[in-house]
Amino acid sequence: MGQRHNTQVLILGGGVAGLSIALRLVASGQKVTLLAKRTLTEGSSRYAQGGIAAVTDAADSVESHIEDTLQSGAGLCQEAAVRFVAENAKSSIEWLLDQGVDFTRDDSDQRLHLTQEGGHSQRRVVHASDATGAEVMRVLEEKAYASPDIEIIDQSIAIDLITSAKLDISGPNQVLGVYALNKDSGRVDTFIAPKVVLATGGASKVYLYTSNPDTSTGDGVAMAWRAGCRVANMEFVQFHPTCLYHPQAKSFLVSEAVRGEGGKLVLPNGEQFMQEHDKRVELAPRDIVARAIDYEMKRGGFDSVFLDISHKPADFILEHFPNISKRCEQFGFDMTKQALPVVPAAHYTCGGVIADLDACTDIAGLYAVGECASTGLHGANRLASNSLLECLVMGASASEHILANSGANDEHCGLTAAEVPGWDETQVTDPDEQIVVTHNWDELRRAMWDYVGIVRTDKRLERAQHRVRLLQEEIRDYYSNFRVDNNLVELRNLVTVADLIISSALMRKESRGLHYTLDYPESFVKDEISDTVMVPPNYSASATEDG
Repeated sequence: MGQRHNTQVLILGGGVAGLSIALRLVASGQKVTLLAKRTLTEGSSRYAQGGIAAVTDAADSVESHIEDTLQSGAGLCQEAAVRFVAENAKSSIEWLLDQGVDFTRDDSDQRLHLTQEGGHSQRRVVHASDATGAEVMRVLEEKAYASPDIEIIDQSIAIDLITSAKLDISGPNQVLGVYALNKDSGRVDTFIAPKVVLATGGASKVYLYTSNPDTSTGDGVAMAWRAGCRVANMEFVQFHPTCLYHPQAKSFLVSEAVRGEGGKLVLPNGEQFMQEHDKRVELAPRDIVARAIDYEMKRGGFDSVFLDISHKPADFILEHFPNISKRCEQFGFDMTKQALPVVPAAHYTCGGVIADLDACTDIAGLYAVGECASTGLHGANRLASNSLLECLVMGASASEHILANSGANDEHCGLTAAEVPGWDETQVTDPDEQIVVTHNWDELRRAMWDYVGIVRTDKRLERAQHRVRLLQEEIRDYYSNFRVDNNLVELRNLVTVADLIISSALMRKESRGLHYTLDYPESFVKDEISDTVMVPPNYSASATEDG
């Protein structure tokens, strides 16, 4: 039998989004429980290299940041969301500085050093050398562990949301808590909370090759979908153009900032090629660069292309990219003297759970922040270094809304906390064929890589959908009969997200941003396009109106 926990606010995810919300809430007197599916050190936030986009220089402007974001989003950004995030970017940087984050400074005047990345018209990316995520996480983790009002429970993966609709309670759908697998005990715990924040990250692990750690399995999106939340724009999966090509470096990306500081993309013979694809060459948005690399690799039959910054002085390279250069050395590459072999890999989920500018979803008391959310910021393609920024700005917004509505929905729809039912595993047994999960996991990720990658066709998508739905049936049967474990929970979520990605891609009869299909290579005019919104069978419009 699992344990029962009660908390004012339950946060799922220990990255920048989850930790920043927790710290803001406890500073205002709230008590918070934070679940991490592994440890706080293993999420995607830690691996963010480039930085955080924010207008901090007088030569730049918020309007320019907005325009660059809208341009990268290929007509699908919601301008109100873009403006909200861009206008609050500087205050987010100031908050991090107040927490003690040690950003890189200019040697001359000690102002924040700014770098430039693809899609940006100005130098506006605040960074901590080439390991921004690691530095931000170092500070936020330290503060979170030191706070007596933040209960951190790691090795705990959420399985499903507990909602009033699932318990057949009349009225608007309201979150009541979460069932979560304690991986140490092997039992399912019940967390009862009137406010639940999804800060669970993206779903890049649905692909065979990804720049992200193994934690990126779409848990928040899948749980919210099953609970009755709409999702949007799931077809827009960003492939980072430059991951190091090496058999032991499957998830090591080479930062956008390398191109921002003068790195050139070249073919194996040393010939540059980006000028044939976009006038912005190496500083074009990620979707264009990734598609160009994919095209050149297929056209030439190459295993990779190469990223070359060796024409810059060695001191410059080592100063700007100390961690990347050190990691490359471990794989036998000296970036001060040679070009690095690179390939695209799944990197960021631009769509997600529909959330407003308070981070509220379709279910009362349920919030979505960061990569698992779809706020309208990213549109059809995320602008570089807007990801950590979104976590911080929307995290602050979610915190304010939670604090302003403290006490609302706390009555558990007429149930006492003790009356919220626990997890029922009386009808299941221990799994007898773990190999089934392993094979399904491998089949899913290969099918997504082969048929739902950088370049798509309807035939490929339909083939992938057929295979994914067969897998869904197998996993649903397995899930119903056996006790859950971490691999099964993650696989169940990934299959759900895979189906959402494919269904969304089939709905979009055009090429736009990160969705490029050979069947519809042209983009529609702006007036004819819209978000791809997926509505679950158990969606209730009244939940949105009252939530």
